[in-house]
Amino acid sequence: MSLRRFAVEQPAPSREGAEAEPEQCEMCAEPIAEDHGHVVNTEDRKILCTCRACTLLFTHEGAAGQPEAPTRRFRTVPDRYRFDPSFKMLDADWDELAIPVRMAFFFHNTAMGRTIAFYPSPAGATESELPMEAWDRVLAGNPAMADARPDIEALLIDRASGAYLVPIHACYALVGLVRLHWQGFDGGEEAWKAIDEFFADLRARAGGRHG
Repeated sequence: MSLRRFAVEQPAPSREGAEAEPEQCEMCAEPIAEDHGHVVNTEDRKILCTCRACTLLFTHEGAAGQPEAPTRRFRTVPDRYRFDPSFKMLDADWDELAIPVRMAFFFHNTAMGRTIAFYPSPAGATESELPMEAWDRVLAGNPAMADARPDIEALLIDRASGAYLVPIHACYALVGLVRLHWQGFDGGEEAWKAIDEFFADLRARAGGRHG
């Protein structure tokens, strides 16, 4: 899932006869395919598109065979997708989280030492104040979805279809998709069609299975 498809709101003007430049690894500048790895800089939350070598360098078993440290600056984003269509969450809990749309994502930020919440909007990723008592209550009711890895995985909740444990870059791909397609107050048919297709893709990646 490529983040660069959603990097701008409108495609750049094409130049007649010009060939599209291949994507490059943001760590070593090697060419990469559309389906590539990602590495997170935990200090500034920047997500880097990376080649296979750079992706492997910062996995849980890097070049030296050492286990991954949560405080390591660069961390490889795992390719783990999980779907729970029966995720339990009361309307009152959602209201207490103060999220005005049907979807939001939550991840633990080690630099800040807490879980933070964002929801996609036409302006980008919008942070929502997260009352920890309500969030702890939600996680206690859904222990199978409570093991997202800090900084590199998130719990993405869509009130229309369920909950998804996903790589963090998938959440920002959703944010970019909303910015790209949203029209007017309610988003418009095109935006919601793209959003529903996005969640269908996540379910396919998870194998349609819970847990």
